[in-house]
Amino acid sequence: MEPADVPADALTVGVDVGGTKIAAGVVDSAGKLLAHTRRETPAQNTEGVLAGIADAVRELAAEHEIGAVGIGAAGFVDSRRTTVMFAPNLAWRDEDLRSKLSARLNLPVVVENDANAVAWAESRFGSGRDHDDLVAITIGTGVGGGIVVGGRLLRGGYGVAAEIGHITMVPYGRRCGCGLQGCWEQYGSGRALVTEAHEIARHSPAFAAGLLEVSGGDPDAITGEMVTAAAQRGDVAGLHCFDEIGRWIGLGCAQLAAVLDPSLFVIGGGVSAAGEVLRSRVETTFRSNLTGRGHRPVAEVRLAELGWEAGMVGAADLARTHPDTAVTGRAQ
Repeated sequence: MEPADVPADALTVGVDVGGTKIAAGVVDSAGKLLAHTRRETPAQNTEGVLAGIADAVRELAAEHEIGAVGIGAAGFVDSRRTTVMFAPNLAWRDEDLRSKLSARLNLPVVVENDANAVAWAESRFGSGRDHDDLVAITIGTGVGGGIVVGGRLLRGGYGVAAEIGHITMVPYGRRCGCGLQGCWEQYGSGRALVTEAHEIARHSPAFAAGLLEVSGGDPDAITGEMVTAAAQRGDVAGLHCFDEIGRWIGLGCAQLAAVLDPSLFVIGGGVSAAGEVLRSRVETTFRSNLTGRGHRPVAEVRLAELGWEAGMVGAADLARTHPDTAVTGRAQ
């Protein structure tokens, strides 16, 4: 089923599919999340992911009249918004989500990259609603991105623009799930945050005493939530971990600014729950590495406003408006 016939005021479901969870929510035309549910992501089981998405949508549709479904998928989505061509942290390879889910749900389905969905939500309803040119960076299991230029979502010629997490930051560096080495997400993601914490705890247990205390003394039991909580209460090891990823994220922002010249960077994703602990470090490094600094306007760095809702809200709004007219690179 095609999404072009969905009424502008219809309720739609947005589904945010990441490496660890499936979050689905009912969203109205004002971007308000009315209801939501969640499933775990069986990342290496494609049939399990499809079943989880369908089950979550059916649960919500049982209580609400739904006009369409938008899928925010963690991967490369084709230009027709139907197929996930590749997903570094999921087992999807040329997976035609639109056809498979439309058949299961008997509803119109639009598929979009998950970070693009976040960028769209923040530009429409969140911290970027006063900016027409922004880059949204989602810091979660990996690093995702969405770019809005002139009020439109930039998707590129093949639909896979803004895969910024796979910019090479360190030639021949850490191996990435995409098959290359040294990708940005290996240094500036939630996974990188936890890796840094594990390394500190193993090699400098006295320095990481606070983290080890909350993990029961096991370095491998330290989670991203533990690191965030430790940093927010001033723990030196926790703050050091955010120093590291904040530098990498800020450096990447400076590189993007040299190409795109946005007026705003929006920092979202699960790791952004650290708030100013993360944002301030990103901004400091961004400003100090910006080409031509002192002789040009400097983009703002803001935290995303919509938090964990953003992917669902953006995907749902894209399904409602059918983005062929709203967010392609050419006016219709």
